[in-house]
Amino acid sequence: MYWMIASDIHGSALYCRTMLERFDEEKADRLLLLGDLLYHGPRNNLPDGYAPKEVIPMLNGRKDSLFTVRGNCEAEVDQMVLDFPCMAEYALIPAGTHMIYATHGHHASEQTPPPLAQGDVLLTGHTHVPACADHGTFTYLNPGSVSIPKEGSCRGYMTFDGSVFSWKRLDDGSVWKTWRLEA
Repeated sequence: MYWMIASDIHGSALYCRTMLERFDEEKADRLLLLGDLLYHGPRNNLPDGYAPKEVIPMLNGRKDSLFTVRGNCEAEVDQMVLDFPCMAEYALIPAGTHMIYATHGHHASEQTPPPLAQGDVLLTGHTHVPACADHGTFTYLNPGSVSIPKEGSCRGYMTFDGSVFSWKRLDDGSVWKTWRLEA
């Protein structure tokens, strides 16, 4: 299965639209969203194109392709307007002999990882900073943010083809980093 992975839309219709255009271009089977879909949060400035009411139908229109986890900005009211589950704290995705533990990152994080087996992947959003860090027993990955990148990073997303994670720029889909999951 070919996945596109994105995080932290924060209600930006502008960048949600671009993300969905990239999803179509990638021809991915699923779009994994790592939380913070509609609300910008009290610590963030409003992203360009902030229009959560426009984001709702864009995402609902792709409900059959979406797989999501709850971010720290999701609330029960968000689930009331979204036609797909968005309140799970984490998802476990089998990848060969390893597991990908996908979560937003505000609870389980690079600093406070969940129990993981040797070679597993912790995949989070939340920080808005792309990352790939080997922690010996697990690898930490982060696609960065679709709408509010931080620490000088670009707006971006990732893809995963079953063995290689690729970090890509949202504006043109170009690859700027890759990491291979060892069998």
